[in-house]
Amino acid sequence: MNITEFDEIRPYDDEELPQIFEELIADSAFQNAVCSTMPDVPFETIAQKMRACKTKLEFQKTFCYGLLWKIVSDFADGLTLDDTALPDKSKAYTYISNHRDIILDSGFLSILLIDLNMDTVEIAIGDNLLIYPWIKKLVRINKSFIVQRGLAMRQMLEASARMSRYMHLTITKKRQSIWIAQREGRAKDSNDRTQESVLKMLTMGGEGSLIERLLEMNIAPLALSYEYDPCDYLKAQEFQLKRDVENYKKTTTDDLMNMKVGLFGYKGRVHLQMAKTINDELLELDRTLPKPELYSCISALIDKKIHANYRMYPGNYISHDLLNVCDEFVSHYTEDEKQRFESYIEQQLERIEIPHKDLPFLREKLLLMYANPLTNYLAAR
Repeated sequence: MNITEFDEIRPYDDEELPQIFEELIADSAFQNAVCSTMPDVPFETIAQKMRACKTKLEFQKTFCYGLLWKIVSDFADGLTLDDTALPDKSKAYTYISNHRDIILDSGFLSILLIDLNMDTVEIAIGDNLLIYPWIKKLVRINKSFIVQRGLAMRQMLEASARMSRYMHLTITKKRQSIWIAQREGRAKDSNDRTQESVLKMLTMGGEGSLIERLLEMNIAPLALSYEYDPCDYLKAQEFQLKRDVENYKKTTTDDLMNMKVGLFGYKGRVHLQMAKTINDELLELDRTLPKPELYSCISALIDKKIHANYRMYPGNYISHDLLNVCDEFVSHYTEDEKQRFESYIEQQLERIEIPHKDLPFLREKLLLMYANPLTNYLAAR
């Protein structure tokens, strides 16, 4: 499918891979990154393996699949998927999910799909994360398309419309599933809410009414539940810095740190739960409602499906009871689990290195990250 309009943002076509592989192999920054990730493997061996990959899926199976399962075995206590809500595997879906980890949310989904003998997803990724040229090339080999950020208003509208057209084409013509986060950036307090701007972007492409354009995208909400968020202490730290430092902005170094901690930090159990598509509910909506009301109904609908499909862990119940100084959910955890979770929170607080650490504030922020999913889960059910 050679539509030049999308050349700047789309994943590479398979026939473009040989040239991109050669560019990467010759890039010293890429060489350094690979050698530090896989110190025991000679770079020439990796280059040889890359050249042998004829398709993006082959590349993913050769490199990403094994690396991601190794991350699961080293830094998690299991990774599971329940896909029973979507029995028709031949369809292309737009998986809209809550967002916990910059790399792993979509990465975990893809390796789980490979285990079901299904194709991997195309991934929406913000260009703010593509810090070096080799990262941009690598993500496009890994089936990512680029979300352009930080543009002036008019350019932003044009970029969003182009991306929307690309996504509609991907679902309807390429018959290729897509993963996109429900919001720009991660929900720092785990209070997951779908940004209406994401839905508005989706309706810029396609044909027909707002509802028809969303029906075409075959939206399937996806709930991601990490027992522990390795970046929780960095998020808590960011809350205090935003409170105390005027115009505080995260740096590129901060982004890299978040990626690294997210990849190589302890996650406990991780579960992905697919929900039914929202198509039936979309068909029942009153199409005469003003657009703002329609968008708000649809984002609430996606939120409810995500919230109702969370998996709850002892820490979610414990943090709720600690925050509210009660034992409402004491039947959901043991004394031993409570002690373990409390010492985990203390450990994470110790990792925060900022001047004038406000411990009560930081502890509350950390507990909220684990209590909010339970609050939303109970409300949705």
